[in-house]
Amino acid sequence: MPSREITAAAVLHALGDPTRRTIVERLSERPHSVSALAGPLGITLTAVAQHLAVLEACGLARTEKAGRVRTCMIDTEGLAVVQRWIADRRSPWETKLDRLGELLDEEDG
Repeated sequence: MPSREITAAAVLHALGDPTRRTIVERLSERPHSVSALAGPLGITLTAVAQHLAVLEACGLARTEKAGRVRTCMIDTEGLAVVQRWIADRRSPWETKLDRLGELLDEEDG
């Protein structure tokens, strides 16, 4: 399988769609077939396949075909990318807020 570059922007864009969020939530419980995903969503198999293509491209889902059944499962690679993106932005702000707290403590003491 060729290496893919997953970006936080692609993952966040994919999760911006409520149907894709529902698919990710269901896949986080257990693997499902495409038809099992489509039923409760009230959408066609083609629509589910299109949503899955977006989720696969950004590392949130993966599928395997065995005979005539395509099974979908969660892929955490995309979630890890977003987690790193958040951590990279949180760290500088936490450092600044810690320093501010130290300065305020010095003024009180």
